Amino acid sequence: MKCPVILANEQSRLQALYDHGLNNEGLVKSLDPVVQIAARMFDMPVAAVNMIGSDHVFFAAVTGVGEVDMRRDVSFCAHAINQMEVMVVPDATQDERFHDNPLVTGEAQLRFYAGVRLLSPDGLALGALCVVDNQPHFDFSPDDQRRLQELAQMVSDRLELKRIETHTNRSRPDFASYAGHSSTPVVWFNDHGQITAWNTAAAQSHGYSLAEGIGQPVEMLLVERDRATFRDMVARAVAAGSLDDLDMSFEARGLRKGGSEFQLGFSLFGWKAEGEMRFEVILKDITAQRLTAPVTDQQNTLDPLTGLANRARYYRVVEDAIIANIPIAVLMIDFDSFKDINDTLGHACGDSILKEMAHRLSQMVGAAGVVARIGGDEFAIVLLDVASPEYALALAEQAINLIAQPMVIREDEVRVIASCGVALAPIHAHETLELVSDADLALFKAKAMGRGRACVFSPVLRLEAVARRLYAMELYRAVNEGEFLLYYQPQVNLTTGTVTGAEALIRWRHPKRGILAPISFLPALENGTLAATVGAWVLDEACAQVSYWRRHTGADLRIGVNLFGAQFQAGDLYAEVVSTLARHGLPPSALELEVTENIALDGDEVVLNILHRLKAYGVGIAFDDFGTGYASLSQLKTYPLTRIKIDRSFVQGMLEQKKDDSVVSATLDIAHAFDLQAIAEGIETQQQYEYLRAKRCEEGQGELFGKPMPANQFAQLIGLNQYSSAA
Repeated sequence: MKCPVILANEQSRLQALYDHGLNNEGLVKSLDPVVQIAARMFDMPVAAVNMIGSDHVFFAAVTGVGEVDMRRDVSFCAHAINQMEVMVVPDATQDERFHDNPLVTGEAQLRFYAGVRLLSPDGLALGALCVVDNQPHFDFSPDDQRRLQELAQMVSDRLELKRIETHTNRSRPDFASYAGHSSTPVVWFNDHGQITAWNTAAAQSHGYSLAEGIGQPVEMLLVERDRATFRDMVARAVAAGSLDDLDMSFEARGLRKGGSEFQLGFSLFGWKAEGEMRFEVILKDITAQRLTAPVTDQQNTLDPLTGLANRARYYRVVEDAIIANIPIAVLMIDFDSFKDINDTLGHACGDSILKEMAHRLSQMVGAAGVVARIGGDEFAIVLLDVASPEYALALAEQAINLIAQPMVIREDEVRVIASCGVALAPIHAHETLELVSDADLALFKAKAMGRGRACVFSPVLRLEAVARRLYAMELYRAVNEGEFLLYYQPQVNLTTGTVTGAEALIRWRHPKRGILAPISFLPALENGTLAATVGAWVLDEACAQVSYWRRHTGADLRIGVNLFGAQFQAGDLYAEVVSTLARHGLPPSALELEVTENIALDGDEVVLNILHRLKAYGVGIAFDDFGTGYASLSQLKTYPLTRIKIDRSFVQGMLEQKKDDSVVSATLDIAHAFDLQAIAEGIETQQQYEYLRAKRCEEGQGELFGKPMPANQFAQLIGLNQYSSAA
C-alpha cells in the first residue's frame, strides 16, 4: 500500500480548511444535494465530499457510507488531491497503490473509486468529491469524468459561500459600526444571556436608557411566560455550537420597563467568537400589525428592516417553484458603492434608502413574484412563470432604472446605482443552489461590465469563474516566470494633438491562453498576496520604458501607472517611487500615479500621507474613473490630486445622453475650479474629440488616438510625434 504524498504547502492547506470553517469537521448541509446527485448520476452506492485533515479524513457530505477507516494514510481521496485530473481506479485489487489497502481488503470491500480534488480560491487542495462502489467499473468514460468535475465545481461554489460566511462571522464588525445608529432594534448578548451591547432603538422600544441594559439579562425584554422558550432556544444553540438547522425566529410578548406588554417579533442569530457562542437578536414591535392582520407564521420569514421576504423565504420560494416545475427567473441586485453612502451620510440614511428601494421594487413586481432582502444591500426578485431570458433581462433593466431615480434624504438628493444578475429555471439550472449561484455569477459579470448594468447567465460565466480560480493558482507561476508585460495607450494634448505620454496597462502572456486582458485576472491579483509585488514590477518596468523613450526622442513624455491598494500597506511606497525614478534618471514630473476611488475610500491616513509626500516631491496624482463613485467630490477636498480622469462610460455617451454630458461638463468645471488638469478616457470618434476640446478638456486617450499597444508599436507612434485632427 502506497501512502499518499504530503503536500509541500501542508500548513497553508490546513489553514484553508480553517478559513472555510471546516476545522470542526461537521457536515455541510449545502453539499448534501451534490453527493445525492452524484450517486444517482453515476448509479453508485456511495458518494462523498471528503476533507483531508492532518492525519485523518472526514466527511463534509456523504451518502451510502457507514463506519469506515478514516485514517489519512489509507484514504483514496488523500491521493486524489495530488492529481490535476480526475483520479479513476477501475479495480482497486489490480492497482499497485491500493491492492493491499485496508479499505480494499477489509469489510468495506472497495473496488471502484473516482475522485476529483476540491481547491480553495488560492489553489490549495481541501479534499475531494468521490464516487465509490464495491464492484469494479472499467466504463467510467471521459464524459463521466467531465460530469464529475462539473459536480465538483458545484461543491467548490458552495464551499466558497461557506468560506465567505465563516469569514463574515469571524470578522464581524464592532457593534457601534454595525448597528449603533440603526433604526432597527438590535441587541447582542453572550451565552450566559447577558446583554453585551444594544442600540438606542432597542433601548427605547422597551423604555430604557442606553446605559441601563449592559450586563442585564436579555430575558428582561420578554414577559415571564415566554422566557422558558427563549432560554431553551439559546441552550440548544450553545449545545450545538451553531444555529444551523434550528428555528430561531418566533413571536413573543415584549415587556417594557414600566410593565406594559406588546407583541414582539423576535429573530435570533448567532456566531462563534473565541470558542464561545455570541448572539444577536433583532426586535420588531408588531402590535399594530397584529391588530389588522391574522396571526400567521409569516413574520418568521420577513426581513425586519424592510418587511420584505428574508433569505430563508427567498430560498424556499425558489425551491418550491423548482419542485413544482414552475418556470422562474431569479434577479440578484446589488447596489454599487452603497458602503460609501453609509460612510458619508450615516447608517440611518442608509436604512431609509433600503426601505425606499424595497418599496420601489415591491411596487414594480406586485403579485408577479417575490422581492427579498438577502443581505446588507443585496436584494433578490423571484419572478414566477417567466421562461424568457429577454423578458427577464428587460425587467432587470427596469429595476435598475427604478432604483436609479433620485430620492431626497434629509434634504440631500441621493442617487443609487445597482447591478443585476439574472438566471432562469429550468433553462439554466434544475436545483435551487445552482440557480442562485448562476444568478450570482451573472451579477459578478454585470458589475465587471460597469455600473448600472444587467447580465443574464450563460454557461461561459461558470467557465470564467473556473478560469478565475485557475488564474489565482497560476499567478504565482506568472510572477516567477516573468509572464507579465505592459501595453501602452497614448495620451494626447487635445489642443495641439501632441502625444504627451501613455498609461501603462498590464497584460499576461499566458503560456497556453495567449495575451490576457486585465479583466480576466486582475480581480484574482488584487485580492491575492501578489498585488504589491506585481505593482512594484509595473512601476519599475514603466519607468524604465519611458526613460528610454525620453532619451531617444527628446520629448518630455509622462507615464501613468495604476496603483494597487496593497502597495500602500506593503513597505514604503514613497521611498520605492523615489528610488525607482532615481534609478532610471527620471524627474518626478515624468510619473503620474493613478488612484481609484476604492483606494481613496478604503484607505486611511497612511494613504493620504503617502500621496501628499509624493505630490510634494513632484509626482502627478490622478483620480481614475472619476464620476463612477458616490463620494468623489468629497475626496477632491482632501486628496492631493493633480489630474482627474473622466470615465469612458460618460465620454462615450455624452453626445447622445444629456445625463452623461452633464457629468462630463460638471467634472470639467470642478477640475478647473480646483485648479486640476482633466483627461477624458474612451475617446473613439472625431466628434467626441472636438467636443471635449471645445470644452477645454486638456488631454484625452482612447481608440481614436490608439489602442493599448506593445512598447515597440508605441515607439513608432511617438516617432510621428503628432496626432493630426484631420486624420
